[in-house]
Amino acid sequence: MTRKHVVLYAAAALVAGCAAEQPMPMGFEFRAPLFAAGGNVDFNLGTHLRGGEEVFTPATPDAPTPADSRAQGQAIFRVSADGNTVDFRLIASNIDNVIMAHIHCGRPGANGPIRMWLSPVIGPTGAPGPNGSGPHDGVLAVGTFSPTGVICPASAVGQDMPLLDAIRAGLTYVNVHTNDGVAPANTGPGDFPGGEIRGQLESPRVSD
Repeated sequence: MTRKHVVLYAAAALVAGCAAEQPMPMGFEFRAPLFAAGGNVDFNLGTHLRGGEEVFTPATPDAPTPADSRAQGQAIFRVSADGNTVDFRLIASNIDNVIMAHIHCGRPGANGPIRMWLSPVIGPTGAPGPNGSGPHDGVLAVGTFSPTGVICPASAVGQDMPLLDAIRAGLTYVNVHTNDGVAPANTGPGDFPGGEIRGQLESPRVSD
């Protein structure tokens, strides 16, 4: 097992252990970076996901919204020094009926297009998993993808921009989508096909 995978698993274990005992932190509140990069090599980033970050308009004022969800998640990423590969680990807890997860291009407070699938497949294209899959609590996806050649459009980030540049600029977010498979959609937690938990990608903030 390589050093980078040891670090990925150790960081995820820390997050999962905390999640089992108490609510996950609202954003990065760790005392140290998720990754200890040696010198000027890999670029490390991540996000905390929750329903309140979703950009969602309910059908009626009293209709359920993703903010009602008690689900939370954590995504941790490590970009290689040459920018050709990204290792990631995505955790989602207290969530039902996950069908897919992605990196989207978009500013905070705005929705944008999918540019990288993280689950159930990894890559620029994919298809959702089955509806009504039931409860999930733990690691949702882990793997490696290449951002090379993937572009965030101007409509989402202001100008056409390589995915990695958009990630570095804070112009991408991770979104986990759910669907119970029963019409209508958006009936409550476990049934938000447009996204139930979301987090803007950014470099970890380290407390003094």
